[in-house]
Amino acid sequence: MDLNNFNDLDSKEVFRWFAEISKIPRESGHEKEVSDFLVKFAKDRNLEVYQDEKNNVIIKKKATSGYENLNPVIIQGHMDMVCEKTKESTHDFRKDPIELVVEGDILRAKDTTLGADDGIAVAMGLALLDSKDIPHPALNILFTTSEETNMGGAAAVTGEHLDGKTLINVDAEEEGIFLVSCAGGVNTLVSFDIKRESNSNEALKIEVSGLKGGHSGLEIDKQRANAIKVLGRLLYAVKNDVNIACIEGGAKHNAIAKSADAVITAKDIDKVKGAIEKLADSIKSEYKVEDPDMNITVSKADSVKECYTKDLTERVIDLIMLAPDGVLYMSRDIQGLVQTSANNGVLKEEKEKLTLTISIRSSVESSLNEITSRIETAAARTNASYKAEDGYPAWEYDENSKVKNIACDVYKKITKKDAKIEAVHAGLECGILKKALPNVDMISIGPNIWGAHTPEEHLSISSADTMWKVLKELIISIK
Repeated sequence: MDLNNFNDLDSKEVFRWFAEISKIPRESGHEKEVSDFLVKFAKDRNLEVYQDEKNNVIIKKKATSGYENLNPVIIQGHMDMVCEKTKESTHDFRKDPIELVVEGDILRAKDTTLGADDGIAVAMGLALLDSKDIPHPALNILFTTSEETNMGGAAAVTGEHLDGKTLINVDAEEEGIFLVSCAGGVNTLVSFDIKRESNSNEALKIEVSGLKGGHSGLEIDKQRANAIKVLGRLLYAVKNDVNIACIEGGAKHNAIAKSADAVITAKDIDKVKGAIEKLADSIKSEYKVEDPDMNITVSKADSVKECYTKDLTERVIDLIMLAPDGVLYMSRDIQGLVQTSANNGVLKEEKEKLTLTISIRSSVESSLNEITSRIETAAARTNASYKAEDGYPAWEYDENSKVKNIACDVYKKITKKDAKIEAVHAGLECGILKKALPNVDMISIGPNIWGAHTPEEHLSISSADTMWKVLKELIISIK
């Protein structure tokens, strides 16, 4: 990347620092080198710095003259990045620098993820800390780790070294859309001990495929079919006449299940096959808009010597029918926002257990708790075991937030355009940080970034320049 291309930009120092950190490996879970770089950066400038056992880094800078009476501001972003590359690339993310490419207004990487998510926040933080002529109140710059995996860095943050009253998270990916709420979530696992009995009946295989799937948070509102739920409906129609021999569906807890299949046994397979195919036609008609390529096949399978007991078969089918899935509640505060959803993500046999993993998201904690209780109740009613894991808190909407209004005013002043206040039905670090900093007013902002988490990731240079100006104006406008 030719840094001369940025000389006429207000954000030229931001891009200089972005180029610097792009030389340093910072894959999620391997942030030690970049974390140490940030510590050295602070010590070289005699700035107060803290590094914790998770390699999170806090750097403090005193207010400039005339701004000492303003409350300190926390600026936060994560130092790690998703490391993906094209099939042809030989890039080694553990040692090779990211090769930056400028194409007009676009900054991208050669055959890899760019790391603007969230390297642009790190670069903006470093530019503020390194500046000698930018007015600002006292700053707490918080760089976290492992955001892209389990948000373990944010989970380790305490309020011990942070004294700001407002937190600006720079991890949004649409300019002019400011986030003020996000979903919390939890994965619930409902498991059955597999008990089998001998089988002498013929077998059928049911396959559900061709579904679009998608992200279980960001695309749950599209009302696409979930293959596990479709399979459950088909099995319920013939529950009294079949035994399950094996069953599975879905691939990831946070992805809408695109496929599922089961092998079943029955005395009268023609009757069962006819009933399933009749219902299959109706289900495909239901989803002809959202999932026009849905395919449901019922075919003879190789004979099986054993199958689930009748009791287990019925309990498994009942659970799939009872398990909540899809959009459950819409937000009453923000129009068009999904408040609460569930996703039947993975149904898998392993070590003589059959487990259904249901991922729940909600921007309201009490609503999240309600859905977990419903699933726990369904598990109890079907004599299955239940546990919840990998929970993360919601960032609930605060109608009295001051920073959201100030941010809109600043954006209008800088761009002459109106900003939008929105929420996202996915997890953000703000949700976790709010637990540690309950009295801190928060907002999430950022420039236009497209294709994040893929080798197609690219950043709008002009948008980053605009949001740099907004950030500088915002931190001195917060009273």
